[in-house]
Amino acid sequence: MSAADSAELTRPLLRRGWTAAPDPEQADAVVIATCTVRQHAEDRALSLIGSLRPWKESDPTRVQIESACAAERQKHWLEKRLTYIHLVVGAKSIDDYPRLVEAALDARFDVFSENRQAFDETPLLSPTGSSATAFLTIMRGCNYSCSYCIVPAVRGRESYRPVATLLEEARQRVGEGAKEIILLGQTVNSYSSEHAGKPVRLPDLLRLLDALPGIERLRFMSPHPFFVDERLAAAMAECRAVCEQLHLPAQSGSDRLLKLMRRNYTSDELLRKADLVRRYQPRVVVSTDIIVGFPTETDEDFEMTLALVERLAPASAYCFKYSPRAGTASASQPDDVPAPLKEERLARLNEVVDRLTQAALQSHVGRTIEILTEQAGFGRTRGGFKARWTGAPGRPGDLASIRVTDASRRTLLGEIHEL
Repeated sequence: MSAADSAELTRPLLRRGWTAAPDPEQADAVVIATCTVRQHAEDRALSLIGSLRPWKESDPTRVQIESACAAERQKHWLEKRLTYIHLVVGAKSIDDYPRLVEAALDARFDVFSENRQAFDETPLLSPTGSSATAFLTIMRGCNYSCSYCIVPAVRGRESYRPVATLLEEARQRVGEGAKEIILLGQTVNSYSSEHAGKPVRLPDLLRLLDALPGIERLRFMSPHPFFVDERLAAAMAECRAVCEQLHLPAQSGSDRLLKLMRRNYTSDELLRKADLVRRYQPRVVVSTDIIVGFPTETDEDFEMTLALVERLAPASAYCFKYSPRAGTASASQPDDVPAPLKEERLARLNEVVDRLTQAALQSHVGRTIEILTEQAGFGRTRGGFKARWTGAPGRPGDLASIRVTDASRRTLLGEIHEL
């Protein structure tokens, strides 16, 4: 989501004649998109911001702008303590990003008079790292109040972008060369709008996008288990472009902890959601998120989490040690699981996840599968697995058919079958 925010901010600047500098020393302006979902991310952002002080002070005409979530949370501190920063734009002002940033830069630079080329022909940067894939933010904010999460405080309540705007932006991404569109939202499947006088939820939006020419693949992240229902499962199965992939954040296998986390489902309900989607798409690749060491987590709670992971059988999982975030409800509780015990539990959890990942990868060996080429000789399956192959490397955006011969720890290995 941070990468998508950066692209939205960058896009109008590129069209106005700005170009990406290879490093800060060659830049007139630096715009930092910050994250605050974890303390480590915020600490890294603040460290980077501080490290640019000599760059700014060596040339007073340079402009430094901080944006997004950490900028929202630390706005007053940044403006008071780091007076050399030109502009701080928080995540709640994201819809006004382009105007605010352009105004700040226009006050220092007359880019148009210096660059009279056709700005609309300026190449656009891809936030995904590949021109074959593009992000499309369909909503912002979150109406939930998970007790460990800072995001609602810095991004605000949910707002949904208009369907017509999303369809037009999808057409633009395809025109720029994208074959795959990834829909983004904090709880992406709570999307709610209307179009042509009819209500539109995520399943409806998937069907509208699926009908657009040029889109080969559609993904969405990150959904909330509460909004995974039969309509969504049916749309995933029936839409040609929607990939067989579902991220289903579990967070814990203990119903007691899920209640403390304010997650609005039980472990059995989450497993039923996964079974529902698998009935429609037997080959769907499921991934999840898990937090270990949440306040009051006991050995029994953790064993429940391991049992849930075994039953869910995700092909991958993002596993984290709990750390309190100031401003969240859980931060008021004692962080009472000792750090060494968190490390031990995380290691045990990762062992289980690694075994399940290997099983998922090995199940592809001997099969011929479709790959969307992201770079020469590298791409992803519809299920989201990375793949490398020998033979014709292809170009970004090419659909290749490869025969899988082996798998490394995280990647399928194969040889080209057809390009």
